Amino acid sequence: MPLLSRRTAFCLGAAGLAFARDVTAQPAGPFTLPALPYAAGANEPHIDARTMEIHHDRHHAAYVANLNAAVTTSSDLAAMTLPQLLTRLNQVPDNLRTTIRNNAGGHANHSMFWQVMGGKGGAPSGTLAQAIERDFGSLNGLKQQFNRAGAGVFGSGWVFVTVARDGKLALTTRPNQDTPLMDGTMVLFGNDVWEHAYYLKYQNRRPDYLAAWWNVVDWAKVAERHAAAMDGTLTI
Repeated sequence: MPLLSRRTAFCLGAAGLAFARDVTAQPAGPFTLPALPYAAGANEPHIDARTMEIHHDRHHAAYVANLNAAVTTSSDLAAMTLPQLLTRLNQVPDNLRTTIRNNAGGHANHSMFWQVMGGKGGAPSGTLAQAIERDFGSLNGLKQQFNRAGAGVFGSGWVFVTVARDGKLALTTRPNQDTPLMDGTMVLFGNDVWEHAYYLKYQNRRPDYLAAWWNVVDWAKVAERHAAAMDGTLTI
């Protein structure tokens, strides 16, 4: 079997049997898969439509299905919001904690991820642009630091820009589907560096994917998130 086929099968299919299930048949629960806010091909040529379809319809859907299956075993857990689950993981029973950590984190991370894409790149303006210049020196400075951090994530994970209530920005990474939300820190935006996010188009060239991703950032949506953070209404 050719290397690409074998590797693609691994990163798109072997992340768990749940990814291969019919997600429409999964247990119902309090959490739902958000629709993509744009067509799957809206991020072409930088992120191909097939990757977007697999990423959203299979990977994200599996996180939602697995999360619902876990929380519906407990009325207390099922009554929690997604941010509450993430910040109260120490209250989750031991036998469910890892499952909820992984799948609640995956649901939150991807829900944010779809929101901040679908744009045409370019540059931010207004208060957000001022915050980026203040905290990273320039937009190019942010991109360079962000790309370097994302390329340095070992294995699977995420690179994030976090935002404080006063609008101050910072850069961080997390492994797997962990999120700064677990520490009570708000996420402005982030990029998924799991291989399923880019392997069909970029294979093992993660730095190329990171560089291309800026071409699909929707800075208007990021600015909305920044404003929400400053007025205390940003959730995921």
